[in-house]
Amino acid sequence: MKKINSFCLTAFFCLEMALSLVSCRSLQQPDNIEKPLDYSDYDVVEAEKKRIRDFLEKEPVRALWRAELLGNEEVISECVDTVYRKFKVALYDKDYFTASKYYKSLKAINHNFEKNETSQLDALFYQTVPGLNGKNNKAPKTVADCMHATVTIWVDRGIKVRNGAGYPDIIIGSGFFIDERGYLVTNHHVIESMVDTKYEGYTRLYVKLLSDPDTKIPARVVGYDSVLDLALLKVEIEPDFILSLGSSSDLQIGDKVSAIGTPIGLEGTLTAGIISSTDRKLQTVGNVFQIDAAVNSGNSGGPLIDQNMKVQAIVFAGMLEYQGLNFAIPVEYLKQILPYMYKSEAMKEINKSEENQLEEDSSLKVIHPWLCAYGHTMRTGNKKTGLEVQYVMPGGSAALSGLSMGDVITEIDGVKVHTLEDFQIYQLSAQPGTMVKCNYKTPDGEDKSCLVYFEERPEAPLSLIYKSDFIDNSFIPIFGMQITRASTESKKIYKITKVIRGSVADEMSFSENDQLAVYAVKFDEEHKYIMAQVVIQRRKKGLIDVGLVLSAPYDNPYYF
Repeated sequence: MKKINSFCLTAFFCLEMALSLVSCRSLQQPDNIEKPLDYSDYDVVEAEKKRIRDFLEKEPVRALWRAELLGNEEVISECVDTVYRKFKVALYDKDYFTASKYYKSLKAINHNFEKNETSQLDALFYQTVPGLNGKNNKAPKTVADCMHATVTIWVDRGIKVRNGAGYPDIIIGSGFFIDERGYLVTNHHVIESMVDTKYEGYTRLYVKLLSDPDTKIPARVVGYDSVLDLALLKVEIEPDFILSLGSSSDLQIGDKVSAIGTPIGLEGTLTAGIISSTDRKLQTVGNVFQIDAAVNSGNSGGPLIDQNMKVQAIVFAGMLEYQGLNFAIPVEYLKQILPYMYKSEAMKEINKSEENQLEEDSSLKVIHPWLCAYGHTMRTGNKKTGLEVQYVMPGGSAALSGLSMGDVITEIDGVKVHTLEDFQIYQLSAQPGTMVKCNYKTPDGEDKSCLVYFEERPEAPLSLIYKSDFIDNSFIPIFGMQITRASTESKKIYKITKVIRGSVADEMSFSENDQLAVYAVKFDEEHKYIMAQVVIQRRKKGLIDVGLVLSAPYDNPYYF
């Protein structure tokens, strides 16, 4: 089971830390930042036409998106023809993942499809996906059956040496069957060494059945999502029982749930409890459940079932030093991401024909999309009214699409958006390289729409933002405060002009017009942190100079 470590802001009183920050590369900023294109400039337009045609073959949707932004009908028509042709090829090849991406992008510009051309696309997209194809002839009838649908995940990493002696290096987790073909779900962190390119040691993956705990059955990784901490595995056996995926959106605080798994190696352990909270932000995408059912090391990846014996969540973390503080990933997220974890398997079926030329590789890792933006749920009184855009990265998709600070996203691809979580749930079902329509309200209350393009979400959004923007604005998504230069003599002295509620700056009681001196910025690649050495003069604290080290993780739930 993964142990929770909190990302916190640390007071700067440690001399060693001060020296390390002073010695780091300090305040490296870009020479300039990318600005929106000036389409009234003939040379800019001609250069953009060339860029679009360069994109057309390998990234046709990106080309179409930029053509729409440019507004040149000839170029738009050329891009539409290319995307539509590729859509037809993907549909013919039964590459429904690629076909779906092209279909959504063409739908965003109201393209007219042929009759019955897309009516079966959604059904075809899900027809072979384990857990989502609507087939379960082996659903459990008792809790004991549920336990037999759960397995022990056994990762053998050979021998590790400690104090001159060798010990077996074994990682134990839990998992559960979701398909009669032998597909099962667990946590990514349980099988991480199987897919980590930096891990060079010995590693083998097995599962153990409750009915035969002495036999290790070889397993393989089909796909994984390191952001949601989920993985899809396969074994070459037919399970006796298969768990059905429920709908955790119906769960309320206080509802009874049961966890099944292998805590500290004890196979087939059942514990019960309730849902303690439904909105804990412990991952960079969406909320997770807090539960009080007892879980321990080895429970990771096990199912959390309701009284109807359906999976409502996947156990993934807990605070071992505290009782009753454990966490689980809602099954809704699993259902959204399963098609993409299964994608490599689907690609294998297509690859059986040597004539098919796939446009995408069949990597096991799920890549998430994003718009290169940052924001929080907009609240008007007690009402949640959309996703407020509080920052857009220069040169990023949101910025090029016309979104700006203060806009409130209310709909994406026809899906209503009331909260950040609504937007993120939609994003889980979207693919990078897709263009969709986005409706939003401006700060003046005007209703507008634009076409947005989903880029690939990097592993370190914060690092990309810092390298793409000046410190004045990059501190908004990093620490939750906007700063402006306050001295003509020193490049290190700033004034805080805005503090975002709930951010690091807000939690430290920073406020507008406080003076901030930024001396150094350091990236900790090992722990995925950014640290900034600052001295703050707070008006509410008598303008006394206080030295601090501000820290923030490379990724957080508010990048979208």
